[in-house]
Amino acid sequence: MLTGKTYDIQGFSVQDGPGIRTTVFLKGCPLRCPWCHSPESQEFPTELNWMQPRCLGLDSCGKCLNVCPKGAITRGEATKDAKGDPIVYPEVDKSKCDDCGACAEACKANALYMCGDDKTVDEVMHRLLRDKPFFEESGGGVTVSGGECLCQPEFTLELLKRCKEAGISTAVDTTGFVRWEIIERVLPYTDLFLYDLKCMDSALHKQVIGVPNELILENAVKIAEAGGRLQIRIPVIPLFNDSEEHFVKYGEFISKIKDAVDIVQLLPYHKMGVSKHQRLLKKEKIFVAEPPSDEFMQKRKAQLEAYGLNVMIH
Repeated sequence: MLTGKTYDIQGFSVQDGPGIRTTVFLKGCPLRCPWCHSPESQEFPTELNWMQPRCLGLDSCGKCLNVCPKGAITRGEATKDAKGDPIVYPEVDKSKCDDCGACAEACKANALYMCGDDKTVDEVMHRLLRDKPFFEESGGGVTVSGGECLCQPEFTLELLKRCKEAGISTAVDTTGFVRWEIIERVLPYTDLFLYDLKCMDSALHKQVIGVPNELILENAVKIAEAGGRLQIRIPVIPLFNDSEEHFVKYGEFISKIKDAVDIVQLLPYHKMGVSKHQRLLKKEKIFVAEPPSDEFMQKRKAQLEAYGLNVMIH
C-alpha cells in the first residue's frame, strides 16, 4: 500500500489557498530555514517531541525514566513549573535516543509524543471527503503541504489524482526545490501552486538555508510557461531578505511571470517556531528577531505593487 509520512491534517484552514481548505502536511524538507515555523516538518523520520506544559514531572509520574531501552532519559535539574512550584523534568539525550516511541507510549499526559504518522492515500481521502461540503460552499479545497510534499512525490501525486477524481480543487505548497520532472507530473492535477520565494541572492540562500535558489527560480518560470497558476509567498525575515534592494529583485523577477501569478503574499516573520523547536529537544539555536512593523510591511507591499502585482500581507 502506498503510504505517506504525515505530521498533521488541518481542517478549516483559510491560510493555504482560496476558500476553506483542509491542509495535509507531509514530513521532510531539503531546506533548513533557521526561522522555520514548523521545524517538526524538516526531518523525514518520525521524531520524539516533548511539550513541557503537559509534563507532570518525574516525582509525580516518571514513567518515561523506566521504559527507555537506550537510557536516553535522565532526571533534569530542579526547576519551577508555571505555577512556581518545584518540579523536575526529564532530560532527553538525543544522541542516545533512537525515536523508538517507548517513552511516548508510557507518557499518559502526552507530554512526550511522536510526530509523524504513516498513512495510506485511502486513509487521508477518508478524512478529506468529510470536508467536501465546506470546499463546495467556500470555493476551497485541499492543499498538500509540508515540509516539502514533493519530496514524497508518488504519494502526493496519487493524493492529488484522487482529489480531482472526487471533484475537489487542489493546491500544492512547495519550496520549488525539486526536480522539474516531479513538478511536471503533478501539474495536471494541481489548480494552484503556493510557491515560496525566500531569497533572490543564491549565495545568501545557500549560506543561510543550505541550498542555492537557481532550481527554485527556474521551476517557477517553467510552471508559468506550462500554464500553471502561482501564488507567490515571501517570508519577510529581518536582516535576511527584508531590504529595499532585495525587494527590487523580487519585483523584477515576479513581474516577468506575473500573468501566471494570482497573488503575492507577504508573510511577516513571527516567533511561532521557537516553542516548536524546543519541543524537538534539539540543542541548536533557532533564529529569533523582532517581527517587522505594520508600517514596514506596508512599504514593502507598496514596493511590489509598483510592478503591477497583486499583493497582500498575510
